[in-house]
Amino acid sequence: MAQDTSATVQQRPALWRDMAWSSVVSGFVAVLVGYTSSAAIIFQAAEAAGASQAQIGSWLWALGIGTGLTTLGFSLRYRMPLLTAWSTPGAALLATSLPGIPMSEAIGAFLFSALLITLCGVTGLFERVMHRIPQAIASAMLAGVLLRFGLDIFVAMESRWLLPLSMFVAYLLAKRLWPRYAIVCVLAVGVAVALMQDQLDIGSVELALAMPVFTMPSFSLSTLIGVGIPLFVVTMASQNLPGIAVIRASGYSPPLSPLIGWTGATTFLLAPFGGFAFNLAAITAAICMGPEAHDQPAKRYTAAVSAGMFYLLTGILGATVTALFTAFPRELIMAIAGLALLATIGSGLATAVREDAHREAALITFLVTASGISLLGIGSAFWGLLAGLAALAVWRRPAP
Repeated sequence: MAQDTSATVQQRPALWRDMAWSSVVSGFVAVLVGYTSSAAIIFQAAEAAGASQAQIGSWLWALGIGTGLTTLGFSLRYRMPLLTAWSTPGAALLATSLPGIPMSEAIGAFLFSALLITLCGVTGLFERVMHRIPQAIASAMLAGVLLRFGLDIFVAMESRWLLPLSMFVAYLLAKRLWPRYAIVCVLAVGVAVALMQDQLDIGSVELALAMPVFTMPSFSLSTLIGVGIPLFVVTMASQNLPGIAVIRASGYSPPLSPLIGWTGATTFLLAPFGGFAFNLAAITAAICMGPEAHDQPAKRYTAAVSAGMFYLLTGILGATVTALFTAFPRELIMAIAGLALLATIGSGLATAVREDAHREAALITFLVTASGISLLGIGSAFWGLLAGLAALAVWRRPAP
């Protein structure tokens, strides 16, 4: 698959010929999942830094614009579905770390973290590390990260059973009759059922443009160490690591160092406006890399392009679009995210257990990652990878 996508880079086919309705819908679903899963955390992080309403709007502007531009730039440059995102674990870290810290010092910590990420990309250090990770381990980590979303399809049936059940039935029928447009059908059915049950709360949504607000940074050694370094570690370990695992497990092989470097540089440029951390996406990227996005792997970059356009729109409209996305019922988001990721979860598990030599280590990786454990502020994806690699190292070492 990687060879096909490389050939596509050389041929540079017209974007409009490659685009399909399934690509547009997958891009929209990716943005929908991205915002609804983290909008509340972003608000909490901004408020923890003492942000005004104008500054909160600027944070949303910076995050949407930065994610949209990097997603469009990467996907069009390499003709691969390369999505970026803001660091949701990073936002959670900030929500607990920023109270009592002046906004200017918080911006300084964002810049420091961005500089460290950029250096990882420019030096190629992160790429050299990633090339030493077996495919089975990376795929197991991917499957573990996404497992919760697959389970949420059925967990959602506990509270409002009709909405997710109707979407699940629509998915089964559409996969049989119109497999290319399965997620399109699922989204249409979900919105229709939510409307019939009066579960779409869009009455309070008002149209408003977000305006960037520049904050002059200041630097404090304690804030750089206490906020900047943890933000860097969380972004690299909990976000970029599974993001690269998604890319590799989906069969794409872009150069990793430029991707990491540019996400760091974008963070550096937009940090004074509230763009605290950009990174490679994992969950939302998987939505655009599966067969539901496009039946031809070489054309799935169009789903990422669609997502990039939607992210730019959300950045311009700021809180308005966030309010619109949060108007969707939680069960609809849970169901459509899980259904869009089913194929990716399956392929990740298949790759993880394919080789006997890596099977048990991959299983350990999968279980630790799926457990959701968090230690030292770092998510389970990092610890799952560490556990799997440790198991491989022990079992490969010759017996004394």
